[in-house]
Amino acid sequence: MKKPKIVLSVTHLQNRASGQRMCPEDFAVYASYQINAGGLFVGTLKVIRKTDGRLLFPFQGAPVLGPYPSREEAREAAVMRGEQIVASDIANPED
Repeated sequence: MKKPKIVLSVTHLQNRASGQRMCPEDFAVYASYQINAGGLFVGTLKVIRKTDGRLLFPFQGAPVLGPYPSREEAREAAVMRGEQIVASDIANPED
């Protein structure tokens, strides 16, 4: 299994430097699920700001997404949390 690679785009870096606002396409969101020891499903999430390669989620102390009784619920919770993180970072970017 290959790990996802972070790809930094020179165009994104130039756009960011020129003062353009960020958009959802400036983020990479990887949402999935895994099964915990109790047989329930836990959402997994990775959010990366592509303009500078910064990992926004998970961070130290990040909450666990779940557990949920089905894989669909766990994945949907991860997707929703990813969308919230992207929207928050667009509204108030952290440097």
